[in-house]
Amino acid sequence: MRFAPLTFALIVAFFASQASAETALTPHKAQYKVRISVVSGQLNTELRKTADGYVARHVIKPTGISRLITRGTMDVTSTFSNEADGVKPIRFQSTDTIRDDPDVDLAFDWTTNEVSGTVGEEDVLLQLEGIAHDSVSIQYELMHDLLNGEPDEQYVLFDVNKMRIANVSVAGEKKIKTKAGTFSAIGIQHQKEGSSRTTTLWCVEELDYLPVIIEQHRKGKLKFRATLVSYTPGQES
Repeated sequence: MRFAPLTFALIVAFFASQASAETALTPHKAQYKVRISVVSGQLNTELRKTADGYVARHVIKPTGISRLITRGTMDVTSTFSNEADGVKPIRFQSTDTIRDDPDVDLAFDWTTNEVSGTVGEEDVLLQLEGIAHDSVSIQYELMHDLLNGEPDEQYVLFDVNKMRIANVSVAGEKKIKTKAGTFSAIGIQHQKEGSSRTTTLWCVEELDYLPVIIEQHRKGKLKFRATLVSYTPGQES
């Protein structure tokens, strides 16, 4: 069968658009029960859609008797664009008065391939060599990659004042029971080179690969665990 030139061009364009189509992240709110060493708390996360991409905010506050130990909070926000091959950080802000970590405010400029800002009272200016992620956007990058195939073996993460390679591996699959329900989850583990800290996200396909459990181990000891309590999809900006 022969097609007229215009018809053939439309067919090619149609199939090209289908091949390049991606599954986007779902805006949502989620609540987790948290344990940080001896401190218990609540983690509220929110992913909002914007005109240029997304804003993710994670806030941890102590609960119950832990408020006698600390009344601090961890408040972290990552703004990122939505690209065909994943997410691209635009700005990262962090305030942590639970662990008394320095405040962080970073801007990612992809026209000059630089990240600049402050960590505490220190000015930061680093050259970017390809896509790099902050500690929040990496979660959504992994979710995006799971939605659209599989994660890469390595990613680049910002760490205080330098970029570090994070190695990614699959930690297996298991059934997980939470207050939000019982799920079949796949464990995605990442660890920065030279770091003793390992983060594992137990992600669930039916929740668009939202992690229902987030764990951090340091030197083999569990230091942080967040377990899903509730999930509400469809939160828009």
